[in-house]
Amino acid sequence: MSKDSLYHLSPVWSHMTTMQPVRGEGVYLYDADGTRYTDFTSGIGVTNTGHCHPRVVQAIQQQAAILLHGQMNIVVPPIVAELSRSLDQITPPEIDCFFFSNSGAEATEAAVKLARSATKRPHIIVFQGSFHGRTAQTMAMTTSKTVYRAGYQPLPAGIFVAPFPYTYHYAAKYGWDEATTLDYCLDQLHKLLKAQTAPEETAAIVIEPILGEGGYIPAPLDFLRALRSLCQQHGIMFVADEVQTGFGRTGKMFAYEYAELVPDIMIMAKGLGSGVPISAIGASRAIMELWQTGSHGGTYGGNALAAAAACATIDVLRDEDLPGRAAHMGDLLTNGLRALQAQHPCMGDVRGRGLMIGVEFTRDGEPDKTTAKAVQKACLDRRLLLLTCGTYENVIRWIPPLVTDAAQIEDALAVFSDALDSVRVAL
Repeated sequence: MSKDSLYHLSPVWSHMTTMQPVRGEGVYLYDADGTRYTDFTSGIGVTNTGHCHPRVVQAIQQQAAILLHGQMNIVVPPIVAELSRSLDQITPPEIDCFFFSNSGAEATEAAVKLARSATKRPHIIVFQGSFHGRTAQTMAMTTSKTVYRAGYQPLPAGIFVAPFPYTYHYAAKYGWDEATTLDYCLDQLHKLLKAQTAPEETAAIVIEPILGEGGYIPAPLDFLRALRSLCQQHGIMFVADEVQTGFGRTGKMFAYEYAELVPDIMIMAKGLGSGVPISAIGASRAIMELWQTGSHGGTYGGNALAAAAACATIDVLRDEDLPGRAAHMGDLLTNGLRALQAQHPCMGDVRGRGLMIGVEFTRDGEPDKTTAKAVQKACLDRRLLLLTCGTYENVIRWIPPLVTDAAQIEDALAVFSDALDSVRVAL
């Protein structure tokens, strides 16, 4: 594809490829020549039900024929009310009230506004390596890479950053085990509450249960439980950013379930609409009632077409047990990657939950972006689409659609193995 054909698209978008798919089905994308690519990016964790799941497509078609949009401040489309009931069925009883918008960043903004409104406090705590979006507020909360923030200062104030328990990093750097890492990070968080933002001025602690752009790093479950306890102790809102981890991705409907806790506010997007733009936040009705009517909204939030896609997505996730499938396929993928790790020392760490797995590349104990990018390119040459992430861009992330089967996992592992061998020879 000639670069000239993309001239009228803003270059602010980076492009891993210039391939222009004309069709998607399951885990595959097809270009105009019929060339098939295995998409283990899921559009950055969006197409959990696979490309163009028939039930989602049918729901969109049926909704498009009767109502595309009914603005929520004016009317209430029945499908939006139905979506709120569907979300109520898959979230804890304490979370029973929902607000809809269009993107993860918008939902995060909404969660921050709700937390500040409910607590009457100004400050937010986030964690090193986090990614929460590219709007002004969410840029201020994002610490995974400088590219998301550089040149846009000053950003909104009131954001404080605590260390994330990145066990592999602390083990490699200092020889710490997970317990030592956990103690250090909690100590630093307590110190932050003494030195920078007092509990009585802190509205929320916002955390991704698994860092996304920051490197696909699961938070230790004891760390999440300690945060939950700390928030309860001080009246701080515990906010789970499930934008990338939600809707079956990690082997449960939501990743916070592994820690057996309930957040005060949860943020949802990506996998909710199977590719149709929609996001949401959920909280208790009691918390939502502390949000002044009219102080937040949006023209397209609660769009009928998007709500129809989301309802069908939730039905598919439940009826086909895609969270359970993600857990099973994730074990298969993780075991396969760890077998390759034994043969390729450049694979410093394999980690994740369900079908949200990161492979961190290192050389002499340091991040190895060169090898990670070379392996990614070698996979692309073999028509396997994989993304990188991490502050040093040295992590390859595996986020296939949750409909992926064992044969497709094995095929992808074979491609990855061949790519690793080719890069080892080239380097």
